[in-house]
Amino acid sequence: METMSTTDVRHGDPVTTVLTWEVRPGREQEFERWTLGITRCARRFPGNEGVSWLRPEDGHRFHAVLRWSDAHRLTAWLESDERAAWHARIDDIATELGSERQSTTGLETWFSLPGTTVRPPVRWKMVLTTFLGAFPCTLLIQWLVAPHTAAWPLPLRAAVFPVVLLPVLTYLVMPLLSRLLRRWLYPPPDH
Repeated sequence: METMSTTDVRHGDPVTTVLTWEVRPGREQEFERWTLGITRCARRFPGNEGVSWLRPEDGHRFHAVLRWSDAHRLTAWLESDERAAWHARIDDIATELGSERQSTTGLETWFSLPGTTVRPPVRWKMVLTTFLGAFPCTLLIQWLVAPHTAAWPLPLRAAVFPVVLLPVLTYLVMPLLSRLLRRWLYPPPDH
């Protein structure tokens, strides 16, 4: 049985799905061999952008993280004969517990989502918030760091900027802006 908890997936946006499997004790090696085959099959399917398996240290739950170019192609895979045939091979080995589907743009990791089922901010708000965070940092780097690296070779000088900027944005600035602008980024549903 497959249950699907779906956030608002916009047409054409990349989609990530996490599938959870409960493997019968003692059948883990068979299941892992099966994962290699279904992964190869999924990767050949149109729109697949990658499959990763998370194996438990203890216990019998495995998770597959599938990335697709859009929701339509993901649905085509989930309903495909190929996937059904692979599932039939492990009826007595494991049970699929369900899945969760989420639309992603890649910038969401900079925004603290107040729950897993909350729709990410609209893109123009993410762009504006990112600009508000990046501009002061860029100005500081250009003022404080760039003069000291002027004699360095161009590739090395160019590497300094993202090496300094990205961790500062990811760990300090964007989480702070996300908290400060939460009401604007995530307005209540009635607005």
